[in-house]
Amino acid sequence: MSQKVLFITPPFTQLNTPYPATTYLKGFLNTQGIASNQIDLGIEMILDIFSEKGLRALFSEIASKGEAFSVNAQRMIHLKREYIETIDLVIRFLQNENPTLAHTICQRTFLPEASRFNDEIEELEWAFGTMGLNDQARHLATLYLEDLSDLIVEAIDPHFGFSRYAESLGRCATSFDGLAERLSEPNQFIDKALISILKTKIAEYSPTAIAITVPFPGNLYGGLKCGQYIKAHFPEIKVMMGGGYPNTELRSLREERIFDFVDFITLDDGEAPVLQLLKFFDKEIELNELKRTFTLIDGKVVFIDNTLPKDFAQKEVGTPDYSDLPLNKYLSVIEIVNPMHRLWSDGRWNKLTLAHGCYWGRCTFCDTTLDYIKRFEPSTALMLCDRIEAIIAQTGQNGFHFVDEAAPPALLRELSLEIVRRGLRIVWWTNVRFERNYTDDLCRLLKAAGCIAVSGGLEVASDRLLTLINKGVSVSQVANVAKHFTENGIMVHAYLMYGFPTQTERETIDALEMVRQLFSEGVLQSGFWHIFTLTAHSPIGQNPTEFGITQQPNSGKFANNDVIHIDPTGANHIKYGDGLRKALYNYMHEAGFDLPLSHWFDFKVPPTTIPSTFIRKSIEENIEKEIPLTKQIVWLGVVPQLSTMTKTKKGKQKMFARLTFHLKTYDLTIDTTEEVGKWLVQFLEKIEMKSQKKTTVEQMKKSYETTFNDGFDIFWRSSTLQELRESELIIL
Repeated sequence: MSQKVLFITPPFTQLNTPYPATTYLKGFLNTQGIASNQIDLGIEMILDIFSEKGLRALFSEIASKGEAFSVNAQRMIHLKREYIETIDLVIRFLQNENPTLAHTICQRTFLPEASRFNDEIEELEWAFGTMGLNDQARHLATLYLEDLSDLIVEAIDPHFGFSRYAESLGRCATSFDGLAERLSEPNQFIDKALISILKTKIAEYSPTAIAITVPFPGNLYGGLKCGQYIKAHFPEIKVMMGGGYPNTELRSLREERIFDFVDFITLDDGEAPVLQLLKFFDKEIELNELKRTFTLIDGKVVFIDNTLPKDFAQKEVGTPDYSDLPLNKYLSVIEIVNPMHRLWSDGRWNKLTLAHGCYWGRCTFCDTTLDYIKRFEPSTALMLCDRIEAIIAQTGQNGFHFVDEAAPPALLRELSLEIVRRGLRIVWWTNVRFERNYTDDLCRLLKAAGCIAVSGGLEVASDRLLTLINKGVSVSQVANVAKHFTENGIMVHAYLMYGFPTQTERETIDALEMVRQLFSEGVLQSGFWHIFTLTAHSPIGQNPTEFGITQQPNSGKFANNDVIHIDPTGANHIKYGDGLRKALYNYMHEAGFDLPLSHWFDFKVPPTTIPSTFIRKSIEENIEKEIPLTKQIVWLGVVPQLSTMTKTKKGKQKMFARLTFHLKTYDLTIDTTEEVGKWLVQFLEKIEMKSQKKTTVEQMKKSYETTFNDGFDIFWRSSTLQELRESELIIL
């Protein structure tokens, strides 16, 4: 194929790690023998603007405006020399290149400080009790960058943001008018930086086709600005656009003007549509053979979907390819002291998908009608570990974010077994459903395989509403699962929702009480409230009357995802947001548990109906009533040393066995009979991780009873076995 593709992630997404879409597609094109390159314009622009040269240009631009600015902006302008002289050092520090700068930053005399430091001082005092020196310095350095961002917003570009750019123009944009107006304006400071880098990259890579991924509303303006420049200066280059934003927002696209900036817009998984487009560019196929693609024909928007080219299976899409991306140049920042949000912004994470779609796929608020949710296709543990090894070899980094909608527990189990079996030393986190399959034993396995955190939807924290959502979990179940993760050293983050259709004021307060107890009992460490948003592609959006709401019709020709709705039976949800967030902020800092729930609101709220011990009773230890004969039994540790010893009791000597288990942090010794000791060593050799053969508890029972001609029940409940189960013997 003669085509050479340049994949572009427009600004801005994340400072600490690349968004994975282009790495996935580049990896796929590798399997097809098609040349491609990729750029993350977000990090490229950040490094360009936030440099000594960039800040000199920034302050010069501000000076040329001759406008009156706020007291805060004026302070920063007067301190421009301090910013210019420190910026390169701060950026290198956040790139982990000069860690010793932490000592100087933490003295609070090195960095110029503006309003962000005033706003965050209370949080700083809270966090410094638990944050190390390097973390404190990175948080302070992040505030320093956010001060500069505030200056840019006030004096240069009101749409600027580190993780989103001109987001308001793309969010809920049923009309294209706002985007069209902004794109028609002369290029401003940020636009010029974007175009300068884009021009350089096009000259470097000489692509024949450019594919722009737009994952979020905050990437849309930047993506269209790229397309505008390309079509004006390189009309021979074909411009494609895809990603999460088109997949959800543009499925009913009728707006012709967007094709002034791009030639084609694809939906859902990009592999097959992009490959068809490249074949079309090479004149191998006709226009009507494109797959899931919008284009403009005779001035009208046309959707072409030839169903013959099938989507590629997970085993066919290849390994994500991170080449071309400046992995050592991303910034590890600490924006806020929310434990889970920190993972989003701190550290470099390789992104990998375990399974396409969602194995549950029934939540009524979710886009279950769309391909990225409804088409579930898991990968295999062997293939995933092969890809993990390949990515580590390419990037030199062993941190992974498994970006599934909800990682399937069965696949996580097999993947974790394979990770431990291969001796891979990785660190990872992922999204889960809080379902009862996450037993204490499974969580111990996940921890042994490198899991450090999970996030999942508690949503409305009300059993009635969880049933209406069709979440498939209860609050008690969530509490128990969260306990299993927490007790095994895995941080738990809960996505929390308020404003679900028919949710009453009392249910909102009851939900807050559930959250208070979850944090108070120590089974939840992080959370985030968001208000319910009705989307057009969810079961609620498809059948609103079943949920007691009415929709306001969308007459626009552009985006159509978020739907305005009226909930005549529910509470005035908006007014609860500030109080819910304030309470959660305190609970995450282990504060305010004894305060009445009404304390967080500046208006009268109903009392909670939830008993104060509800969560505590929910997580009380469940005693195993029956032996789980069909489950797999695995030994994660090394085979113990066996020594034979004698005991003298009442003048009689008796032989016994001592098993010494060398665990990672301590030695465990267990004394038992000589016969049981020898049998146990042989059995543990059979079920240790290097063994590929699956062994069940029932097989253990048969082996024991064959050897001793004795009942297995007594041994199963003996102190010997309980000590092993509390160390590295797990039942899956």
